[in-house]
Amino acid sequence: MSKFKAFLDRKDIKFSARRYGIDALGAMAQGLFASLLIGTIISTLGTQLGIEILEQIGGYASAVKGPAMAIAIAYALKCPPLVMFSLATVGYAADSLGGAGGPLAVLVIAIIASEFGKAVSKETKIDIIVTPLVTIVVGVLISIFCAPYIGKAASSVGSAIMWATELEPFFMGIIVSVIVGVALTLPISSAAICAALGLTGLAGGAAVAGCCAQMVGFAVMSFRENRWGGLAAQGIGTSMLQMGNIVKNPKIWIPPTLASAITGPLATCLFKLEMNGAAVSSGMGTCGFVGQIGVYTGWINDVSAGVKAAITPFDWIGLIMISFILPAIITWLISIPLRKIGWIKENDLKLED
Repeated sequence: MSKFKAFLDRKDIKFSARRYGIDALGAMAQGLFASLLIGTIISTLGTQLGIEILEQIGGYASAVKGPAMAIAIAYALKCPPLVMFSLATVGYAADSLGGAGGPLAVLVIAIIASEFGKAVSKETKIDIIVTPLVTIVVGVLISIFCAPYIGKAASSVGSAIMWATELEPFFMGIIVSVIVGVALTLPISSAAICAALGLTGLAGGAAVAGCCAQMVGFAVMSFRENRWGGLAAQGIGTSMLQMGNIVKNPKIWIPPTLASAITGPLATCLFKLEMNGAAVSSGMGTCGFVGQIGVYTGWINDVSAGVKAAITPFDWIGLIMISFILPAIITWLISIPLRKIGWIKENDLKLED
């Protein structure tokens, strides 16, 4: 047993919830950003500006999301080059066979294939053959036999959440908004979770609300400490920057979280805000305005499909209110009494330079 443990240590194979649930998941989200998300943005610009070449470029970027996610996961797991490059095939297979739940299939299967590849890497004199052979064969075989079921399970969970939101939009709006918003601030990937579950429709709208509440909320609430740089870094970057301060004083998390509990049901019940663009956009909030672009893309798709008659002024009002105005006002108002009673003290929200 000690020899086996020594072997795993030498190969940097660590069965760790942090490595798989945080590092790999976060890297997978970056792979999604660098393929599907940026592709969606470029395609949308091309469609709106009538520039066909941009639509083509966006299509190419979106088409390689499986390989991009798998390679990103391999990078996070510190895989040797041959393993990392071989994961492109595995990612393509897992994503294709996983259907709507492809991202979750990629996450699970790429992790397994990576560790198998690392185990055999540089163990033979024909490493250039053995390492990619083992990585690809293991990954693709698991994809063939397991990816459809992983994808189906993920889709079922996502569909159940969306169904529950349609059935009871008020309470499910609160739950989805709070959970996805909290996930966005934690060192895990809300975008990857939304993509893995295929979270769209009203549930996707609630997820957008929760993410915006965290990002815009922290940005506005901490303006006195961080000024314009902090406003931009958190408002269009990520509220994850506050995690160090949250660990020191968890009470600073109260205002944006309560704001998400308010804006979530407003999104689902009042504004009927739906995310019918790429599911990954549901977990992005105002990060690069990807969440808002995703909602707009969904509107365009629905109009083209005849599901939606037109984009109305009320649609725009709802998107702006849920994404920017309400999170800013609600979080700021809630933070005022908390500062007065000392739950939030001076510089509790200060970001490191």
